[in-house]
Amino acid sequence: MKRRRDMEVESTEITIGIEELSMMKLIKVKLIKHDQQQTALNLVANHDDDKDYNYHIPTKPFLSISNLVLQVLDKIGPTMAVLRQDIFQNIQKLEQVHDSDPALYSNMVEILKKEMISEGKGTKCPKTCCKALLWLTRSLDFTLALLQLLADDLERNMEQAVQESYTKTLKPWHGWISSAAFKIALKLVPDSKGLITILKGKDKNNDDFKKELRTFISLLTPLLKEIHDVLGAYGLDRLKST
Repeated sequence: MKRRRDMEVESTEITIGIEELSMMKLIKVKLIKHDQQQTALNLVANHDDDKDYNYHIPTKPFLSISNLVLQVLDKIGPTMAVLRQDIFQNIQKLEQVHDSDPALYSNMVEILKKEMISEGKGTKCPKTCCKALLWLTRSLDFTLALLQLLADDLERNMEQAVQESYTKTLKPWHGWISSAAFKIALKLVPDSKGLITILKGKDKNNDDFKKELRTFISLLTPLLKEIHDVLGAYGLDRLKST
């Protein structure tokens, strides 16, 4: 029992994220196996036009990962307040729809289908949840890019790392207001040592932490790729902020 309590105390956002992503992978494998069977039946019945059968984004685990990003931003402080508020609001929007019918909306794709069908695929301004998933995904893109830079070099200049990650992921989709807000936030970014201490937790050496980062990155990368594929299939991936 004591060992178990010690392990719980030592848990960080990264270690919890690894656990969440590993569970999500298991869920997706089970869903895909189920749909492979259903697709075989559809082919026999000549009903093979459902292009969504292989898209599975488990809603609750995905929102749990997004909440972990919030926890990291909370620890950093007011630096990323605008990004933090945006993530929080988007999580709330998706949680509200999920909780209205947890069985149906256990797959995030069902939430997208509901909104796209109700408005029509030709709409110029998708409804709330489509935007929420899009911007949550982009926020995770930013987080992933930053963690990849840290995994390569824990002593990297943090302001430069954040700037590089932002330029690569969020900046192409931001208007001038969002970009200006980011420039202000950049001046408040903690130094590398401070942020690494926050993320690493106590009693963990840098080599072990870098291994954790790489494991987290290896699990998050394919998930984000699949979400981008889904967003692209629904024509949502090119939407910019106003």
